[in-house]
Amino acid sequence: MLDSLREKIISIIDQKSNVTTRLQKICELLKKEVSYYDWVGFYFRNGEKEELKLGPYAGEPTDHTIIPFGKGICGQVAVSNQNFMVPDVSAQDNYIACSITVKAEIVVPLFVNGENIGQIDIDSNTRDPFTQDDERFLEFVTAQVAKIL
Repeated sequence: MLDSLREKIISIIDQKSNVTTRLQKICELLKKEVSYYDWVGFYFRNGEKEELKLGPYAGEPTDHTIIPFGKGICGQVAVSNQNFMVPDVSAQDNYIACSITVKAEIVVPLFVNGENIGQIDIDSNTRDPFTQDDERFLEFVTAQVAKIL
């Protein structure tokens, strides 16, 4: 199922609309098409600050529009430059709860010219839904997005 979305991602990336609009379309596509992707969003480094700023997203509004480096799953990925898959957020000490319904999270960094400039963040209301297929697919998504940034 994830493989069938690759062409749709490429199609959105190839559109002539502005970057924010294309990122929003990607978030909406993933939330709609993947049953266990309940919140999909992009966070980007906030200028030179050691923090992330929320970009386009699809799902319930969040209070977490700014996340300091090192805080929560997203903040840890900003520092580690590594994917982070969390099957059960309640087992994480350094977790920032966006919603009481969230059970799992996956975050994949977004690199431009070898620099971690942001990430895609997926929350799921299902415990332990993510597999290596999700990880590989989201790496594909971030690689495509990097082409337009």
